[in-house]
Amino acid sequence: MSDIIKTSDFDMEFRDEVFKEPDADKITLCFNCTGCTSGCPMAEQEPEYNIRKFLRMANLGMKDALLNSPYLWYCTTCYKCQERCPQGVKNVDTLLKIRTIAIQNGIMLDNHRKVSQLVIKLGHAVPINDDAKEKRKDVGLDDTPPTVHKFENALGEVQKLLKITGFDELVADKEETS
Repeated sequence: MSDIIKTSDFDMEFRDEVFKEPDADKITLCFNCTGCTSGCPMAEQEPEYNIRKFLRMANLGMKDALLNSPYLWYCTTCYKCQERCPQGVKNVDTLLKIRTIAIQNGIMLDNHRKVSQLVIKLGHAVPINDDAKEKRKDVGLDDTPPTVHKFENALGEVQKLLKITGFDELVADKEETS
């Protein structure tokens, strides 16, 4: 049976790393009232998505299973679960910490990696195109927003920051980091 939890799978160093996030240790206060999942827009669309399960897995130190779950990336960060929790569990903040740990371990969805690489290359996750420029003009805006698109010399500065912070290495293709 694949649902058996083995204590040998527990990684308490992972749990400790998650608990470095302010108030992440509040996940131990969860008493499964289901307030977080009952209003979750993602749980309504995807029955396998369950924020409580992720937090329980983090509390148990189930690093590999949690970091490799595709559902880890489904949260829309609407904060509804966090606002509803009677125990003050920081669901979303803790989940974002877990995602950060996943990325630091080279685990992220391919589409997230591609979007991140666009930020490095172009200074934007969604580059402006001719259609967008035309729509901006139609509503009375300058065709180019006051961003890196307009100030091309700023792109080098953005890229420099991304390199200094190590963002470029975090989102590099896996073949490039090996």
